[in-house]
Amino acid sequence: MAFLHQQIPSRSRKRPSSSVSDLSKPQDEDVMDKMVKILAEAGCTLLNPSGSPSLPSDLQKFRRHLTHLFSPCSSNNATALRSDFVSGFASYIETPGNLHRVLTPWTGDRSESLVRNLLLVAPIQLDLQNILLEKLPEFFDIVPETSLEDDVTRLIINHFRWLDFVVDPVAFSERLMQVLSICPLYLKKEIIGSLPEIIGDHNNKSLIDSLERMLQEDSAITVPVLDSLSSINLDAQSQDQVITIALSCIRTIDAEQLPYLLRFLMLSATPANVPRVISQIREQLKFVGISSSRATQRKLKGKSPIKNTEASVLDALGSSLRFKNLLCQEILKQLNNLDKPRDHKVIDIWLLMLMYMKGEPLRRTIEKTFKKKIVQECIQEIMVDQCICGNKELVQDYFSSFLSLAEFLLGCKEQKARAFGSHLYTSLFEEFVGTYSRQEILGSLVTHVGSGVNFEVSSALETMTLLSTKYAQELFQFSSHISGILDYLEGFSVENLHKVYEVFSPLTLSAQTSPDCFRSSIANELLMIVRKQVSHPDLKYKKMGLIGTIKIVSCLADASNVTQSSHSKELNCKEALELLKTSLDSCRQLCLPLTLFYDELTALLDHKTLQPEITEWIAKHAGEFESIFLSDLEGGKLGNEGSYCGLDGELWMNLDGAISPVCLNILPLACTSMQSASSLQILPSIFLLLSTLEKFRNQGSLAGIDALLGCPLHLPSSKYFSVAGWQSLTGKQKQIVCISLFYAANWMRELLNAFSSQVSGRFLCVTQTTKEDIITKLLKRLGNLVFLESLLNSLIKDCPLSLPELHLCVEHSGSTILSQNNYMGHLEKKNLKSKACDGSTPSMRKCKIPKASKSADASGKLKQPTILDMLGKAGATSQKDQNVDSSILPSKYRTIELEEQSSCDSNEPILVEVLMVTQALEAQRYKFRPLLAECFSILTLSKDQDFHCSDLTAMLPLQLYLLRDLHYKLDSFASTREQCTARDLTAPASFSRMTVDDFLCEIKPLFPNLKHLLSSAIHTLKEGDGTCQENWKLQSVGASNPSMPSMVISESSVSAMVFKEVLNCFSKMLNLREIQMDESVLSNLLEAFQPLNLSDARFSGIQVIPSPGTTEYLYLGACSFLEDVLNIACSLSFMLASECLVALESVATTANKFLAKEENGKKTCSKSLEGLLPIFRRKLRTSAQRLLEQNWSDESLENGWKNKGELVQKTLQIYLQTAESTSDVLDELTCSILPQMSASTSIVEDDHHSFPALCPATFVVWYRVLHEVNLTILNKQVKELCLEKRQAGGQSSTVETHLINIHKTVNVVVSLVNMCRTHDKVTVHAMAVKYGGKFVDSFLKVFYFFQAHFQSHNEVAIQLVKELQKATRTMQTLCSEAKGSKQTVITSKVPATKRSLERFLFRVKALLHTTSSGCSFWMGNLKHKDLTGQVVSSQAYVDNQNDDVNDDPAGAIDENESASVASEDR
Repeated sequence: MAFLHQQIPSRSRKRPSSSVSDLSKPQDEDVMDKMVKILAEAGCTLLNPSGSPSLPSDLQKFRRHLTHLFSPCSSNNATALRSDFVSGFASYIETPGNLHRVLTPWTGDRSESLVRNLLLVAPIQLDLQNILLEKLPEFFDIVPETSLEDDVTRLIINHFRWLDFVVDPVAFSERLMQVLSICPLYLKKEIIGSLPEIIGDHNNKSLIDSLERMLQEDSAITVPVLDSLSSINLDAQSQDQVITIALSCIRTIDAEQLPYLLRFLMLSATPANVPRVISQIREQLKFVGISSSRATQRKLKGKSPIKNTEASVLDALGSSLRFKNLLCQEILKQLNNLDKPRDHKVIDIWLLMLMYMKGEPLRRTIEKTFKKKIVQECIQEIMVDQCICGNKELVQDYFSSFLSLAEFLLGCKEQKARAFGSHLYTSLFEEFVGTYSRQEILGSLVTHVGSGVNFEVSSALETMTLLSTKYAQELFQFSSHISGILDYLEGFSVENLHKVYEVFSPLTLSAQTSPDCFRSSIANELLMIVRKQVSHPDLKYKKMGLIGTIKIVSCLADASNVTQSSHSKELNCKEALELLKTSLDSCRQLCLPLTLFYDELTALLDHKTLQPEITEWIAKHAGEFESIFLSDLEGGKLGNEGSYCGLDGELWMNLDGAISPVCLNILPLACTSMQSASSLQILPSIFLLLSTLEKFRNQGSLAGIDALLGCPLHLPSSKYFSVAGWQSLTGKQKQIVCISLFYAANWMRELLNAFSSQVSGRFLCVTQTTKEDIITKLLKRLGNLVFLESLLNSLIKDCPLSLPELHLCVEHSGSTILSQNNYMGHLEKKNLKSKACDGSTPSMRKCKIPKASKSADASGKLKQPTILDMLGKAGATSQKDQNVDSSILPSKYRTIELEEQSSCDSNEPILVEVLMVTQALEAQRYKFRPLLAECFSILTLSKDQDFHCSDLTAMLPLQLYLLRDLHYKLDSFASTREQCTARDLTAPASFSRMTVDDFLCEIKPLFPNLKHLLSSAIHTLKEGDGTCQENWKLQSVGASNPSMPSMVISESSVSAMVFKEVLNCFSKMLNLREIQMDESVLSNLLEAFQPLNLSDARFSGIQVIPSPGTTEYLYLGACSFLEDVLNIACSLSFMLASECLVALESVATTANKFLAKEENGKKTCSKSLEGLLPIFRRKLRTSAQRLLEQNWSDESLENGWKNKGELVQKTLQIYLQTAESTSDVLDELTCSILPQMSASTSIVEDDHHSFPALCPATFVVWYRVLHEVNLTILNKQVKELCLEKRQAGGQSSTVETHLINIHKTVNVVVSLVNMCRTHDKVTVHAMAVKYGGKFVDSFLKVFYFFQAHFQSHNEVAIQLVKELQKATRTMQTLCSEAKGSKQTVITSKVPATKRSLERFLFRVKALLHTTSSGCSFWMGNLKHKDLTGQVVSSQAYVDNQNDDVNDDPAGAIDENESASVASEDR
């Protein structure tokens, strides 16, 4: 029963629609009465005294009754009745209290309200929805914090959720969107978030459009819109529209809502839209990062705190990446496709780090990606600064990942990656000041130090040095961790030892000034370790102590340190002096440690300004040089001309004549070294220290010691350099003579090192007159050096001995105990057995040198060389191309030959060849003092440019000597630090500390002079008059060299070697990575090798002509210049022409690298260089072809083609690699040219073929090169097929092209292998077995390609297999014959080849079986036949009935129309 007239208490506010006067209207009362009556008939009491309307127990019956009542089909007045009910209900809820009652659930067991049940009555659902939506605006002013029971708007919205059905979703959606547009923000978010529950999956298109319009008007509703859209089931088109809407909001959305947007985008990603999602996120997301200017200021105060939103963004990205691997794959794909630095952003680093945290499946891939991008300079240090600097709170959760990445990068071989890892370590250390974080960083660095990998150790120590220099105070608390480095000292190189003590020296300096006893104990501990090492008898530990002493002194006695008080400076200076005295006393009687001590002091003076007390102490001990090594002269003559060990002495090389006040006592000191360690071993190092100190005191001038530049040397008399005089000497005296010459040569080297600085332009205090005088003396001293080393080179072949080391090559020293007292005694015992040869001729003794050098003494103390000794010797020797053998030069360019005579005149002088490179002296080259880079300034002296032709020929030997030394140094730089070679082991410390950039800076002025030297050599080779011998003698006399009539020199030989060395140096400099990275240095080098006139004809065939002065233009000019030189060389010598070809190849190769190099996203060269590359390739091919096709005269081919295999090999490789179609050229050579050669032919007629370079002497070289190039082509084809394998199929034309290319390689290998039937050389047979097996291995990798296209190209595939069988049968025969004749050269390669042939057999069987072709296949045993095809009688079959079967090769294929079953006959 409904109580219609009972008044319901209204809300306090007045509403016109709910006034009491309205209820009194008759029409409203009528419809309300009808509505109450209808509800009552259905079992519902509208006015319930206890609160909400009372509903019947059976709600479904209640709803069915109302549905039946209001359905048009139930009665004729159903429509009127429904209208009255709706109107009555609308009138009833005009009162807010009534509205709240019908919205409130019944307090009984049922939890559903009256409105909820009425909304489930289909005929009146839409009317009720509209009525309730119209009531919403009346309650917009309710406070958002109101509880749900009192919030009418939220109650209404909740009643729309999860309805069992919606009668008219389109109309309801439109009405709801209209109301939604005017709702307050809080209610708008509530409604939008409930849309999926209200509307469901109906009318999604209009819903999305409406929400998009609302987003454009108000971005604050982005999150609820995204939540709503993510809960709706969308089709592909709608999903794409939603993604587009979301992506458009990235830039406009509030920062607090950004994480939700990113999570929605990434979780909504599908394979179809993920590229667009990732791309837009990377482009539009302006993520965390400080400005570039701020990143450069690493320790700014007052940095803004990290916002929580940035951490939330990272969390959203990270959770999405963990949830979907599809996102990770797409990110990596897009990053790998980027190749320009400007396309990479800070967000990329964070995305990679988030994926890096996922663990092992992706960790290695991320590490490789990081390394690749860093090496390509796409990810730069400034980007890491933007991630880390000032973002401590943000990076805190990712600290371990950043540290793990830094560990990986610091262990990479690539220098750029290690530098980036070092920067990452430094950034983490600066940003995280906590004890735990810094302890982890330092512990990781110490682990790198203990890795034992040289480049990794070096980079880790450099990082720790940087930290200790900037944060010495902060590192004190971690000293116990850092001190672990000292446990690895024994395995460190000299370079790394310097870095170790550079780490600890700043700590020592800081501890010395600190009152903290804990800090002072650190310094005391380090000083104690250094003192123990210095006093240790083992050279390995003494070396550590000496290096540590000098490093500590460099910090304690640094005069430029202004932060210390005067008292601290005084105490530190005393400590430094004490360390120096201790070190000097510990090695005063030991030559090598003392040499190291002086060299380290020299380096210290070069780089730092020391306290005056320290400088005075050094000067005091350097002043001992005069009393030890110099003697006074009277009128330029010795006061006492006595004999030493039975040897007469005389003054050599006196440039100052009678005014010379002193001489260098080499002979007397060399004789005293027989009983004790020779003080001459420290002569070069103490003089270098003295000269450095002199320059330090006099603003770079050496005027105080300039008398040493021209003073004579006291050496053995020149009368001993005749055959009679040399034979009259004992073995000990010969050793003294050789040792004296050795010390004299190194004295000359140090004079050049010291005084070259006076003419190089570094110091302005040298007057022009003094400079000219020094230049003259330097040239003479260089002539003295060439003379001394040439003489020593000749004598040491007859008197083999181990020369003393004049600088500490620590890698050679090992752990040898310092016992040098019996040095000369051991040398004497070593040559006891050679004394019996003293009366014989030099040539006779020369034959016995190898035996004498390897024999042991009676006491057995002479040991075989250690591995390190052999490495040292190997590294010191010149490379193959530097061992100039006279046999490879034409007869008119050969050095005068030394004829071996059975008897000779006793007064005949010993023949000495100037500048000949021999193994005897080159094996010990590493023991010489190195020439510094400043010495190359001698090549740039202006007076050399004005010499006449005769003077030029006289200067060539001196220039050749410096060019060889330049070649040695370039070799050591060319071998990367990651791959330490034997030459690196022998590099002296003073040279190894110089970087490539510093070295290039020193020799940069030398570039134009290299071309001048090349032109001089060419001029001498073309028009030389043979006056070099006379000019050399005149120059030798001018340099005060002793008269040596037998010293011979050939201008043609020297000119040829200068020609070769200049081109070698040019090629090696051009290939240095540092030059390729520095365009200015590259341009200077190319500019030095330009022709006098670059005519327009040079630009023929070039569409875009480069502008003069550009790198492209310089490359073209250098190529043209070398082409002109090659034309001249072709008329002189094959060897010289080959050197030109190699240099031309270097130009073409580096031009290609330069084109590929990019910097900051821009190519450093224009497209004109791209047009030049084909020109370079054509010029290179033409030049190589010319060398191979030219008919070389006997004069230009000394000894024919003997010993020219490497040159022919390089030339042929260039010819094949630069051909337009290498396969076609290979096919022509193997099928047409090579078969014309016969093993029995010794002389090949000119009309046989067009390649005179192909002859019996070079046939093996050609044969090997053709095999290698053909195998390379097949492997390249295999790679191309593997790349195409991912595609569903290939075009018919592409498949046919691949088959044709493979067929060409098969033809080549078949022709090459079958040549063994006419060539009986074992070497050729071995190559056929080796390369044939490798070819079969590679050929097996394309069988999947045959199988995929067998149906359409079965005839070609079968023909390929049958063709290859011609080679496999020959290979089987070769293997069998090699086993029978026990040819080990071949048999060592048989097992691998046999396995390849067996695999080939079964793969063919599998191919035919799986493809079900109409071919029959069978296997059978091959008859044992020789290479001529004759059956070997011992293996002949008795029963010949199966001959037809057994004649077929293994795996024979017969094409039949019908398939037959495969069978095997074993």
